[in-house]
Amino acid sequence: MEDSEFLAYVELLDEVEQGSVREKASSVSLNAERTRKEKMKVEDLNACEPASPAPEAPTTSLLNDLKYSPSEEEEVTYTVINQFQQKFGAAILHIKKQNVLSVAAEGANVCRHGKLCWLQVATNCRVYLFDIFLLGSRAFNNGLQMILEDKRILKVIHDCRWLSDCLSHQYGILLNNVFDTQVADVLQFSMETGGYLPNCITTLQESLIKHLKVAPKYLSFLEKRQKLIQENPEVWFIRPVSPSLLKILALEATYLLPLRLALLDEMMSDLTTLVDGYLNTYREGSADRLGGTE
Repeated sequence: MEDSEFLAYVELLDEVEQGSVREKASSVSLNAERTRKEKMKVEDLNACEPASPAPEAPTTSLLNDLKYSPSEEEEVTYTVINQFQQKFGAAILHIKKQNVLSVAAEGANVCRHGKLCWLQVATNCRVYLFDIFLLGSRAFNNGLQMILEDKRILKVIHDCRWLSDCLSHQYGILLNNVFDTQVADVLQFSMETGGYLPNCITTLQESLIKHLKVAPKYLSFLEKRQKLIQENPEVWFIRPVSPSLLKILALEATYLLPLRLALLDEMMSDLTTLVDGYLNTYREGSADRLGGTE
């Protein structure tokens, strides 16, 4: 299907479907709604408009800002995709053109028995937050499944096991071509220690501190995420979503791309050392052994 045809197809989804989506949103449990009223600040409620698009990310790379100046995390930009009209088709077209992207997910016990609420996708210059709770399985049928299963697009994920299980058993999606930063950390540890394995696998926060040298104070969003989940396991079902929660979703995905590059550099260090020695084999040796042109 041509890009223009695909975009037109997505835009033609009728208003009946959108009405069912809105009805689904209104059926969030009373417990979650009551918790929202107790926990969210008045200013967050006033500032959050569920249908208003977040500002489009700039065309310059978001990753360099986060890698070299972690304080820029406050400036992360994202696009919320919570309906099929307007933004969904354009987002899929942009993502399809990428060779590498990062993927994160949030929900209630994300696995075959749980509920997927958010799928975050970050490219080198954009961050998209797909509201799976509102969009439903049609989000996958209309492009996300094709991307997640595409063997040409590398997906960077931290601990892919739970999302892979969820996608396979609930949506019939076989996640393909994944660079798992948690697995890469284990491999790097094994290479450094001569074949030993770590006592435990690393969290995303631990990996960012270890490999990207990010100061813990800039990763407070991960601690806040954990606290919110402990206080209310249904936090990802709440609509409208506060800006602070949306920023957590965006940052989870954005940091994965520079983390992959850092891990690759570390894993390639032994090869780089060998190549450096190879470079000097002749140029720093005796000229007699090289012969001449005559």
